[in-house]
Amino acid sequence: MLNERRPCALTQGDPSGIGPEITLRAWLQRSQAGIPPFFVLTDPDFLRRSARQLGWHVPIEAIAPEHASQAFNRALPVVPLHTPVSATFGQPSPATAASTVESIKSAVGLVIEGSAAAVVTNPIAKHVLYAAGFTHPGHTEYLAALAARPSEAAPHPVMMLWSRTLAVVPITVHVPLRAVPQGLTTELIVRTGRIVARELRERFDIPRPRLAVAGLNPHAGEAGALGREDETVVMPAVTQLQAEGINAKGPLPADTMFHTRARKAYDAALTMYHDQALIPIKTIAFDDAVNVTLGLPFIRTSPDHGTAFDIAGKGVARPKSLIAALRLAARLGERATSPEP
Repeated sequence: MLNERRPCALTQGDPSGIGPEITLRAWLQRSQAGIPPFFVLTDPDFLRRSARQLGWHVPIEAIAPEHASQAFNRALPVVPLHTPVSATFGQPSPATAASTVESIKSAVGLVIEGSAAAVVTNPIAKHVLYAAGFTHPGHTEYLAALAARPSEAAPHPVMMLWSRTLAVVPITVHVPLRAVPQGLTTELIVRTGRIVARELRERFDIPRPRLAVAGLNPHAGEAGALGREDETVVMPAVTQLQAEGINAKGPLPADTMFHTRARKAYDAALTMYHDQALIPIKTIAFDDAVNVTLGLPFIRTSPDHGTAFDIAGKGVARPKSLIAALRLAARLGERATSPEP
């Protein structure tokens, strides 16, 4: 079923960061940037105050989700939260955590019930939520918990950073570098590769996705001289993926995977740890990259940056990544198939 007439649900993120600012600026650029309709889950009075502080004329309209698309051209549609928002730009506070969490939970609920095409999340600060008693490791894990069906385990979420020139997936994500070899397993690589291949096929319309799998060690281990993990952990995973009919290749030396000619040989690069994935994509597509969560029964995208408390409220935050996230969410929403986790 096509979802083109349903807007995307945009969460408020941490209201002390740049989320309100880039949200307002994205709406102001809606025509020239070709932004599809979206609504924001926040306190409309807070967003009005934010617009006045920034000196921008942005009409805010509190509205039900089903009326957001019709209102989008005349006003920024806001689906009000139950929790009022009182925040100061650049001054994060645990007092805002309840509204931030409510916004995420409500957005997921609206997508699951069919009132929105996708969830687009503004940046949060995990330490702020932790100080208020938030028990999930992060944004993505909370989304996975919300997606869990009764009596079933939560789906396995996979973070993909996507741009038109490069898509990367870190197998291990927010763990210290010294813990990567212990956390990296053949099973984890295979599970991640299956999810990436499936979703590139079903949501990105790539009939036979090509996966390039990076090695863990320099030169992919140099035949064991620089570490055995590439032979004992990564290679068996690639072999198993190939046996399952997935077009995977590796382990490949990470230092030669990301130049222009190499990128033409694959649709997504599976890397072994956080910076191995994020350094190349943030070098190549810093303003345009989008964080896409694969493996969930709904679509979720996010800007590929943080809360930027140091510049919040100054009117200088660029909305390009949020605009790219909104566009990609709408595009994927048109093809939503709700795959099994």
